[in-house]
Amino acid sequence: MNLSYFAAFRAVMLAGTVSGAAQILGRSQPAVSRLLDKLEYELGIQLFERRKGLVTPTPQAHALLTEIERAYVSLDSLRTSALQLAKGEGSRISVATMPALGLDFIPHVLTQFHSDWPSTKVTLTVRTSARVEEFAAAQQIDFGLVEMPYRRSGFKVEVFSIAPYVVAVPEGHPLAGRPSLGLEDLSRTPFISYSSFAPGRLLFDQASRSSGIETDYVYETNLSAPAYAMVKRGLGVAIIDPFTAVLQRCEKAKVIPLVPAIPFKVTLLRPETRPTSPAMEALIEKMRELKDQVLSELPV
Repeated sequence: MNLSYFAAFRAVMLAGTVSGAAQILGRSQPAVSRLLDKLEYELGIQLFERRKGLVTPTPQAHALLTEIERAYVSLDSLRTSALQLAKGEGSRISVATMPALGLDFIPHVLTQFHSDWPSTKVTLTVRTSARVEEFAAAQQIDFGLVEMPYRRSGFKVEVFSIAPYVVAVPEGHPLAGRPSLGLEDLSRTPFISYSSFAPGRLLFDQASRSSGIETDYVYETNLSAPAYAMVKRGLGVAIIDPFTAVLQRCEKAKVIPLVPAIPFKVTLLRPETRPTSPAMEALIEKMRELKDQVLSELPV
């Protein structure tokens, strides 16, 4: 059936006359009459009684209008959804990130993002940098945040942050009053290290070897969050990423600059075959804004 038949029928039912329906549709009165005739012919029922130029709906017409109105509600919903998609609203964004940014930073960003894009659904997956890189290479996410280095292809790389690692020291620790700390200072106190497969561990081991310093550890973990939690409980000092240092800070620990600085290099991975959207770009912009705000609170 031709949808124009139903549009003509609905217009007549709303206007009460064929001439009124013609004005609504922007068509001639004879054209609307022909559409009604064709609809009645295809349905095999009489929808209107015609007397001296007037049309009176039959009971079948009222029953049909009820069904047509339901269809128009669905069409209006479809039209609204299409407009939202055109604006980037009502869309879905899939994000994967390493824990350093996924545990606190991204949730902070989403709080701000939701007020501007309440209809956009966001899926947040927190995995190791290596795993996030796999997702990006397989085109399974819209974008990801990882700590370099990366080993695969299939995505575009943008620098997100190069702020340095910092040292977390327990409250009351002999080193807590120092303006900065070096690797040699850490070698003389109980130290909480990253696990051997963590990207940060490779950087620290290289820096230690080049300086001729041996740093032994008391505890070992693969994430900054548990390392920081150990520091707050007085178990030792730890080198942690700057985002964890600011967003999980408390009075039980002090954050001190590490000298010479070792950058915590974060990159944004964009899979090559995944299209962008206004909502996604807005989310990334919110991330950059909050990043600048967080890093401005680091000690210098």
